[in-house]
Amino acid sequence: MEITNNYPKLQAETPHFLILPWLAPGHLIPITDIARLLAKHSAAVTIITTPVNAARIKPTIDRSNAATAGNISLVSLYFPATEVGLPEGCENIDLVPSMPLVYNFYEATKLFSQQVSRYIHERAPRVSCIIGGMGYVWAVDVARELGVPCFIFHGFGSFALYCSEILHKTKAHEVPASSAEPFIIPGLPFEFKIAGKELPMHFHQSKENKEVGEEMRSYELAVDGILVNSFEHLEPGYADLLQKLSGKKVFTIGPVSVCNTKMLDMEERGNKPTVGTHRCIQWLDSKKPNSVVYVSFGSTGSFAPKQFKELGLGLLASQWSFVWVIKDIEKLPEETLIWLRENFEDKNSSRSLLIKGWAPQIAILSHPAVGGFLTHCGWNSTLESVAAGVPVVAWPLYSEQFLNVKLIVDVLKIGVSVGAREAMAFRGDKEDGISVRKEDVVKAIEKLMNGEEERKRVAQLKEKAEMALEKGGSSFLNLESLIQFVAP
Repeated sequence: MEITNNYPKLQAETPHFLILPWLAPGHLIPITDIARLLAKHSAAVTIITTPVNAARIKPTIDRSNAATAGNISLVSLYFPATEVGLPEGCENIDLVPSMPLVYNFYEATKLFSQQVSRYIHERAPRVSCIIGGMGYVWAVDVARELGVPCFIFHGFGSFALYCSEILHKTKAHEVPASSAEPFIIPGLPFEFKIAGKELPMHFHQSKENKEVGEEMRSYELAVDGILVNSFEHLEPGYADLLQKLSGKKVFTIGPVSVCNTKMLDMEERGNKPTVGTHRCIQWLDSKKPNSVVYVSFGSTGSFAPKQFKELGLGLLASQWSFVWVIKDIEKLPEETLIWLRENFEDKNSSRSLLIKGWAPQIAILSHPAVGGFLTHCGWNSTLESVAAGVPVVAWPLYSEQFLNVKLIVDVLKIGVSVGAREAMAFRGDKEDGISVRKEDVVKAIEKLMNGEEERKRVAQLKEKAEMALEKGGSSFLNLESLIQFVAP
């Protein structure tokens, strides 16, 4: 199967970016927005992905092309899922059935390189630059064959990338005797203690993690530059520190989600919402300003039943209205589903709106009734919260999220911590224990919703976020610099 919008007519001076989005919602969505911004700056863009992922972003691309004279081409190529033991159509991380199969998925993405390379050499117009997702360790080889620069897009912020670069170079995380023992990340302008069990997966030393981590690190060392979905006032100085330490060009070009200012843009990012945007807005319209907590843990964040119930009890005990996005509800036991229906849908429907699956997050965060965001602190959610001027209750789960919490709570001071101290296994595949209690949830929500300082600070950052991508703003100028850097 192949979806190909008409290729843009390339003038000799028009730079052509070939984008290879990593196959995870948290990467596919922002990199699609990056494509839209590049097209808005008169660059030509080709996105190469798989049938399932192409179908997810095609409505957004079509709308963007209508506004930018068709500068984005979308190409869909066969993904070898069944060849590595994955179910047919398993073309995105959020479709992988279990943690062990994540490594199969990674192997499938390496086989996918054969499809991509063949297409580029046989069909693609002249390429000026390749932007590769964090897991496409072969992207730089394709760029070298074409004689063009290769940029990597991790989906992380400058602060988290800088901390990771420090750890790669100093090996400070290897000194403690156990993963539970905190250590200091050196080279920061403040003291930051973190435990190994809070670090991103590639710093954990299982055999599989080590092999994948080494391949990804080789990729990072080989690229010409790094694209970061962030802006100067959110992480002041950290992009420069990252550039100096890594030796790579670093362009901060966000927050890219500001592309989505219209209702249809909000609805069409990623999967189709299970509760429509208009239904969410209608429910929120009945609430007072800053009286609702939005609760969501990203595209792959879910909890084991006991922790899930503890979260629900905390939301009920807080006495604030809330919108609760529940992923992987089909994995919950029947008794938990009954408890959920009886305590939320039957008894507390007036102050709780449950969304089972995908949610129109930007539309919800942008509503004046929403006064706080209980979040895993994934970087996309963090940026979307800042862009909406909503402070956060921080409950990190995995990946770089514990690094983000340090920035959010202690540096920027736009949120409060729920007290999570241990990364959970991917998508909740761990023992059925409780790491955050109901009382912790209530305490954090009450502190945030009744506070003023976090709300004032995030409101100021919202203004800076809007300015960053306006003409003359820091991210606007960085986009222009990126295009000039790769221009033929």
